Amino acid sequence: MSAFSERSEPTNSQAFSRLQKETQVAGFFVSVEGVDGSGKSGMARRLGDWLHEKSIAVVSTREPGGSAGAERIRELLLGSGGILDPLAEALLFAAARADHVRKLIVPTLEAGGVVVSDRFSDSTIAYQGAGSTVDMAVIQQLQQIAVGEHRPDLVIVLDVDPAISMERARKRNGDAGVKDDRFEVEGLAFHARVREGFLRQAATDRSRYVVIDASRTPDEVWGDVRRAVRDALLKNGMELTNSLSLAPLPSPR
Repeated sequence: MSAFSERSEPTNSQAFSRLQKETQVAGFFVSVEGVDGSGKSGMARRLGDWLHEKSIAVVSTREPGGSAGAERIRELLLGSGGILDPLAEALLFAAARADHVRKLIVPTLEAGGVVVSDRFSDSTIAYQGAGSTVDMAVIQQLQQIAVGEHRPDLVIVLDVDPAISMERARKRNGDAGVKDDRFEVEGLAFHARVREGFLRQAATDRSRYVVIDASRTPDEVWGDVRRAVRDALLKNGMELTNSLSLAPLPSPR
């Protein structure tokens, strides 16, 4: 359970006052990225829970979504059935992100909290830019308008072969009895372009991006995610305490 419930819109001044008192690090933003079926949503939830257990004030959120307005846009985007032009999708993602940034992310960071987001701007670059081939200059311009200087301090890219990730997504949706969303119905070639889009982004700034092999077991992936976040928080000025020390992980079998 995070300091605020997932996808909440924190506008209560008392809640933010409490957040400022609880936090041990001055504003830190982590996004978890990857193709559908990479396991990113589970890792983002696990990360938020772990930070909360370590008495770090954390808000877990997602994209598209995270604020009331952005959640409405999410319903339109993921339920569109592919009827929207890719440029129209990019515009809607930018609108949702602008609302999310201003109503949830910036207030949390200014209060000294940690934000963990299941997807952020790299997903638009990968999906609409690399996957749907919208002009990357247009994508970058939209990103600048929506995000400005509020980039994640750490971007975790969960990398996996699209053939594996698509099979995982189908199984997950089948087990849950839900239909594939707008992007899950795309073919292997689309998801291969998306994967390459994420990897190209990661190569542009190795100080902010960490690429993790997500073809392994969830516990093995989690061990790397946890280390990456701990190291980034320490680098950001958090003192090493017992609450952030890591017990040795079991060797892979």
